[in-house]
Amino acid sequence: MQDKNESRQFLVDREKEPAGTLKFGKNSGFQIELRRRVDEFFANSDRKQRDCPQMYVKTAILLFSFLGLYFGLVCIAQAWWQVVPLCIALGIVMAGIGFSIQHDGAHRAYSNSLWINRLMAMSLDLIGGSSYIWHWKHDVFHHTHVNIAGYDTDLEVGIFGRLAPSHPRLPFHHWQHYYIWILYGLLAIKWHFYDDFYSLITGKIGDRSYPRPKGKNLAIFLIGKLFFLTFALVIPLLFHPIGLVLASYGLVAVTLGIMLSVVFQLAHVVEEASFPIPVNEASLIENDWAIHQIETTVNFSRNNLFITWFLGGLNFQVEHHLFPNICHVNYPAISRVVEQTCQEFGVRYNQHESFWAGFASHFRWLRRMGIKDHHPKYSTLTN
Repeated sequence: MQDKNESRQFLVDREKEPAGTLKFGKNSGFQIELRRRVDEFFANSDRKQRDCPQMYVKTAILLFSFLGLYFGLVCIAQAWWQVVPLCIALGIVMAGIGFSIQHDGAHRAYSNSLWINRLMAMSLDLIGGSSYIWHWKHDVFHHTHVNIAGYDTDLEVGIFGRLAPSHPRLPFHHWQHYYIWILYGLLAIKWHFYDDFYSLITGKIGDRSYPRPKGKNLAIFLIGKLFFLTFALVIPLLFHPIGLVLASYGLVAVTLGIMLSVVFQLAHVVEEASFPIPVNEASLIENDWAIHQIETTVNFSRNNLFITWFLGGLNFQVEHHLFPNICHVNYPAISRVVEQTCQEFGVRYNQHESFWAGFASHFRWLRRMGIKDHHPKYSTLTN
């Protein structure tokens, strides 16, 4: 029943999208077989797709860490050598909340209960974002049209960067593999004070229209922003001078921005990922939806338990894009099923052995996009 309800909600959101939504190729049978094998895996094991006990333990660890670090920063720390590590640690834990609690909640993968999923998704409002706008930007636009320029809003960084082959190349993109890291650091600050408000006022996420929040969703948006500004700035100002408060917020936000940006970029904006170009006349992507998800996505550090725990399984992005409604604690186990099925059907399963291999691939892709003005359908190391 949960899967049917989630699928129905996703289709409702898809129907609200503006005209011009892309179509994917005819189902090749791969997706049906993969779904059957994953369902069989859960049926024959003691694992649950949602409401996993280890997820509740993880939530408690992250939230208590957040509260402890915040209390230490505001009420205890006085010297710079105390403030700096606490700010960095707080930014890292906030990213962990986003990677795990918010992300699973937003995808309704945390629990079989709709209200628990919504509550967990609202942890994004705790760290300064909007759970409602994120749903449209990430769950609908990104997950439906991964790595398709003009449709996937995660690829759009304005004139400041060229992330996809079909984006225009500007002269200063020649150095983007050096300067874009600064922009990554500013992501959270821009997100806190500009992006969400711009989307609220204009009804657009990037260039894509979406239904603006109303009623309860608007109230959650406004209360969330007020709550965040209160704990980020107002409460600290009761204990510390404004210069220290702003500097501390800046360090926390830059840490958060870099963590979020880099992790999400390693999954899609790398050399091994595809950047399909639609057939204009039919607005058609040649691959079916499941194969498209796999060939535009790259895993990394599959054997690193700590990275898997901290990143909320986002190093298993292939599995996440295929089964976003399954709790991420199951991704390492079902990845073996996915990889085996890909091999049998001749589907390319992309992965990097380590975080640093993925990081290096992202760096090389940025450099490549800055110095070559080409428009291949697929990006590969041999292009």
